[in-house]
Amino acid sequence: MSIQSRRERERAEREKLIVTAARELAEAEGWEAVTTRRLAERVEYSQPVLYSHFKNKVAIMAAVAVEGCADLAEELRAARTAAPDARRALADVGAAYAAFAERRPALYDAMFSQFVALPFATPEAPPALHAAFGELVEAVRPHAGGDDLPMLTETFWAALHGLVTLMRDGRLPREHHDHRLALLLARFTG
Repeated sequence: MSIQSRRERERAEREKLIVTAARELAEAEGWEAVTTRRLAERVEYSQPVLYSHFKNKVAIMAAVAVEGCADLAEELRAARTAAPDARRALADVGAAYAAFAERRPALYDAMFSQFVALPFATPEAPPALHAAFGELVEAVRPHAGGDDLPMLTETFWAALHGLVTLMRDGRLPREHHDHRLALLLARFTG
């Protein structure tokens, strides 16, 4: 192994360590608690080392969001492919999406609520973002009829996000979440 390869591997390992520490700290205490000073202490590197990897906290949150989208894509794919039919696949994907947001609130916020400098909905978006959206597309596809599939998928995603966000923020009663999700799915599966 060359010295250059070793350095690149060590750099990637440090970046992964920083991103993991940010995710853990955010899940434990919220994004307000994630500072470069606290991250530096947690990963046992100086703040200049952190800045050599990430320009600022927004860049760290963007890296967290990309990882989160990869995780979400895996969970949605598992839900979709395990379903016995297209109707159940859409229902299971909707449930998996909501469960992901509930189980990982700070990660979900980095992905979809906090400002992150990522090019969503563009060809330049990182592959993990395309993968997560692609799983939604595949779940919606059998129900699209003659509708514009990407636009219909965006609408489904927006509805899921709205339901999850309003419930998590206490604006919609949690005990009615399953019923609201069933109503949404009924509209998409007709």
